[in-house]
Amino acid sequence: MRNRNVLISGASVTGLALAHWLQHAGFRPTVMERAPELRRGGQAIDIRGAALHIMERMGLLDEIRAMKTGIRGMSFVDGQGEELTRSTEATLTGGLIDNDDVEVMRDDLTSLLFDVGHSGAEYLFGDVITSITQDDDAVDVGFRHAPPRRFDLVIGADGLHSGVRRLAFGPESEYIHFLGSYLAIFSVKNYLDLDHWQMYHTAGDSLVGIYSARQNAEARAMLMFPSAELDYSHRDIEQQKTILAGRFAGVGWETPRLLASMWDAPDFYFDSMSQVRLDHWSNGRVVLVGDAGYCASPRSGQGTSLALVGAYVLVGELANSQGDHGVAFARYQQAMREYVRENQQLAQDRADGKTATPADTAHAANAITLENYFGHG
Repeated sequence: MRNRNVLISGASVTGLALAHWLQHAGFRPTVMERAPELRRGGQAIDIRGAALHIMERMGLLDEIRAMKTGIRGMSFVDGQGEELTRSTEATLTGGLIDNDDVEVMRDDLTSLLFDVGHSGAEYLFGDVITSITQDDDAVDVGFRHAPPRRFDLVIGADGLHSGVRRLAFGPESEYIHFLGSYLAIFSVKNYLDLDHWQMYHTAGDSLVGIYSARQNAEARAMLMFPSAELDYSHRDIEQQKTILAGRFAGVGWETPRLLASMWDAPDFYFDSMSQVRLDHWSNGRVVLVGDAGYCASPRSGQGTSLALVGAYVLVGELANSQGDHGVAFARYQQAMREYVRENQQLAQDRADGKTATPADTAHAANAITLENYFGHG
């Protein structure tokens, strides 16, 4: 098979799923990750619709179901912590807990994907791609630390601020579309003794929340606020924490305690609610998957599912075309385009204040017909 040596940028859900399927199809993947190890933390994520079929085909559906967060419901409270409303799994607005979707913690999923697929892939942690130069036969890749190497194909699975996209497609300002708000997630102690429960407080248009994780052994704080687009560095964590502290100063309930915990959180995440929109997800021998190519934003609730489905379809098309990347990349985009459009529209509607029904979510989650490229397992 042609084009067997493949570099994946990003040990994300996308990158780890790509590594699994590439090995399954007879390719030799190398995964490069900026962080020194698998990234920890992150929010509870949903696997639904077509993505559940992908997990079944990976042979991981039972493991995923065993990792479910088991969240039973949520409460909204006022600034003094007095409960205003309560919703259980049977009555939660939209019915999004009591259905076939599987909600897991992001880092539990990445750990599982790494465990089942790392033995046949090469991993380069703590490095960054600095240059991409391609010709008709291969791609020359420069790294910050490792010696330059030559690969048959390069896949950008490195998220909203993809370095591969910047090097191969141009500056991110040409492709990122801001949806009007910012989101922060970080781990905290489950000091409220939440039992598979979520609590939220609204302050104007802003939202502060905390929910239990990992069988109540810990919790995640979530803060979201609307804003005009901010000028900040997505690599400067201290600057981001300062922005968040300023934006939520004076907000009641548990907000001061959560902000105090934020400064020492080892897994702090902060970013805009934004989408990535490109006309083409490939350029020569370089292709984008997941958030790097078509981020729908957390408002869609479909980022993980887009990643899992995108990885499966891309590798399946590479296998079907015997490694002919031009044919495979075109078929990958054709197969995924409507699925991506539906899920980006779902997020855009929510950003515009429109209510998405359970039927809307289910429709977007299943807006693709999956070919069985590899068989089951």
